[in-house]
Amino acid sequence: MKPYTLSSDPPVLENWGTPEDIGATTLEGDVQVSGRFDLGTPETAVFGGVYAATRGKYRVVYPFHEHATLLAGRLELTDETNGTSVVYGPGDSWVITKGTPIVWSILSDRICKSYIAATADLEESA
Repeated sequence: MKPYTLSSDPPVLENWGTPEDIGATTLEGDVQVSGRFDLGTPETAVFGGVYAATRGKYRVVYPFHEHATLLAGRLELTDETNGTSVVYGPGDSWVITKGTPIVWSILSDRICKSYIAATADLEESA
């Protein structure tokens, strides 16, 4: 078992560089990202772990399906397919479908989320 709690100390993460290093595009600020994999890797069907980023804004077209919970900080996620924006705080969760363009606006100095992701395409329902 790997617990992720709002009351625990910030996790130790690896430096992953800038949003460009993870396939995104920086829109504002000097965003730095970090993380760790606690289950699988992006090359496996399912993977997950912890991700963090510093203040700024970036855009990413999601290469996987994701369920995530914010552990620390405040951010606004904007779905560019329909213009919906939601501000999240610690304990809030979201689901994003593979292929969705999302703008991350990090409103605090740092955010940290736990997540689980699936790389497989979903079958269309009739």
